[in-house]
Amino acid sequence: MIRTSADARPGMNFEGSDVLPSKHSDTTPKEHVHGTHRLVSPAVTLQRLKPHLKTFGITRVANVTGLDTIGLPVVAVYRPNARSLSVSQGKGLNLDSARVSGIMEAIEGYHAEHVTLPLRHAHFAELSEDGSVIDVAGLPRMVGGIFDPFRPILWCQGTELNSGRSTWVPFETVHTNFSYPLPPTSGNFQMSSNGLASGNHWLEAVSHGICELIERDALTLWAETGGPESSECRLDLATVDDPDCRFAIDLLSAANQAIGVWDISTDIGLPVFSCTIADRDPNHLGQFYCSHGSGCHLTRDVALLRALTEAAQTRLTFIAGARDDAHRDFFEAARNPDRVGKHRDQIESGVSKSMRTFSSAPSFAHSTFEEDVSCLLQKLGRVGLSQVVAVDLGGRVPGIEVVRVIVPGLEGLHDAPGYCVGKRSLARRAAYRRGPQS
Repeated sequence: MIRTSADARPGMNFEGSDVLPSKHSDTTPKEHVHGTHRLVSPAVTLQRLKPHLKTFGITRVANVTGLDTIGLPVVAVYRPNARSLSVSQGKGLNLDSARVSGIMEAIEGYHAEHVTLPLRHAHFAELSEDGSVIDVAGLPRMVGGIFDPFRPILWCQGTELNSGRSTWVPFETVHTNFSYPLPPTSGNFQMSSNGLASGNHWLEAVSHGICELIERDALTLWAETGGPESSECRLDLATVDDPDCRFAIDLLSAANQAIGVWDISTDIGLPVFSCTIADRDPNHLGQFYCSHGSGCHLTRDVALLRALTEAAQTRLTFIAGARDDAHRDFFEAARNPDRVGKHRDQIESGVSKSMRTFSSAPSFAHSTFEEDVSCLLQKLGRVGLSQVVAVDLGGRVPGIEVVRVIVPGLEGLHDAPGYCVGKRSLARRAAYRRGPQS
């Protein structure tokens, strides 16, 4: 017997994406907007999470901030015997925020490793005859992928947010159980945690998932134009007026970091920033480090703060050696003096009068997550990305929800082995080659 997942959540119909039904206008007001937007404060979320850490195999939440000189709080969350990452990182303006960030990432991984949704083994052509199916042509592929519309693979169901319809999606775009052997129908699409998100409410998680997908898409498109090697779209840090971002910039500067930030927002119109930090002087062991971070959010202050704090988090990941999916070369490259010097020179030589001001970046402040999701769907739809599917992975903790969001047409992880370039990247590459005179 074919089993299907639960229908779309009642009332979650975003069709048209202009405004949400009035009965949802005040159902999920944001009570916390300091450094991030959440339904409740990180302190409240942390209290919800603490009794359940063992449920997800979390054995330790370590404060690793003191391993570096910057001072932005960073934690490492350990989950031995995980089926993907065993160590997750978290960052924030204070220790509670960093702990919640890391624990929620670990919980996301657990849910995606232990998907309990009903699965269907069928081919695309068959599913298309009796139900809604995601646009597989727009999903990130792998070089040498073997997808065939008449070859059966595993599928599960999510909710198409613009219509509320149950929609079939390939299972390998949802789960993160990377233990071998993989299901025999794997190898069609890119497998990653991109779009996997959690929150104190389903819509909070959906909003974060969409923003992450837009962020990764922007990074991929930016790479087509040279990435940090290009002086275009450089942000003038002197124009940043958000107190939290200024606090992070001041800490990085006090730690003698060269800081470069680029506004890499795309045609979608959401603020996306990329940040690179590099040591000006060696540490007590004679080592130099360079690291990167990126961030996307509806508001430019949160987007920039995420990029700054993620750069600091990545740096501590290198120092602590706590990324268990990376080879030794990954860590050695981070402190290669020539590489660090190259990035430092790029940062310090890229200062010019044509840099962008912080106020020129788009920003959209809303009081509820319904408004956030509606805005995100509108912006995606205006560039032809009208299908947004959220797969509900449930919540094993009261008040915590986990989802996987999938948006066909957005680029995937360009730096993942075997990534197949998508249409948006090809278009950006062609426009870049034509130059500004085209």
